[in-house]
Amino acid sequence: MQKAAATGAKLERMLLHRVGKAVGDYALIKAGDRIAVALSGGKDSFSLLLLLWKLRRKSPVPFDVVALTIHNGSEYFQSDLLEAYLAEAEIPFHLERTDITTIVEEKLRPGSPYCSFCARLRRGALYGAAGRLGCNKIALGHHLDDAAETLLMNLFFEGTLKAMPPKLLAENGRISVIRPLIYTPESMLVDYARDSGFPVVDCGCWLCGENDQERARMKALIADVAARYPEVRKSVLTALTRVQPRFLMDATLHDFEREEPPCTP
Repeated sequence: MQKAAATGAKLERMLLHRVGKAVGDYALIKAGDRIAVALSGGKDSFSLLLLLWKLRRKSPVPFDVVALTIHNGSEYFQSDLLEAYLAEAEIPFHLERTDITTIVEEKLRPGSPYCSFCARLRRGALYGAAGRLGCNKIALGHHLDDAAETLLMNLFFEGTLKAMPPKLLAENGRISVIRPLIYTPESMLVDYARDSGFPVVDCGCWLCGENDQERARMKALIADVAARYPEVRKSVLTALTRVQPRFLMDATLHDFEREEPPCTP
């Protein structure tokens, strides 16, 4: 038992170090910030919430944290488990109730991706609730694997070089989105969630995940490569910090002057 506790404490220190480094490297948190942690009920958002809550206690920079969950209206979303856990942990919690599930079922056009429409509605509800709570930042639980998978998905399926930045000003121009887990591999969060005993729940949507095939393929691809090259996830993340526009083909980055074709005899 003592050995397991020591192992868990060591893992938590490692996670706090990675989160602290991300915060420092990208100035994710400043004095006076009020941060809404988007708590979906999954292992990643739970881990982020607890780590930021503990970092807040140790940080010389004062900031506030509140857990924010968007309830999609599904009768199967076990939000009561989240409320009970956070009440016991004495972490401030706000449950924003919506009718997203009903709206999606009524308004979605035939053939359109269900999850994408739902995600847009949840994002709007998240920004609105965070603003009403007086928050100037929203923390999302995206980790190192998410960043690598997103880069490959955009490259293979969207034809763009785009990933997940550690900090991004939201479209409303008032709230910044931050990703303090950007240096953290998913495997560490799996262990942390298990050791911490989070009441992990899903959103209760019967169609949830139907459009995640591409991400699952990217996850499998990265796992396959990582089995031979263990540092591949870190390498992908490092590549995002070493962009060399000179060697890309985006015409907006260059002044491609047309040259006369060579003379042919």
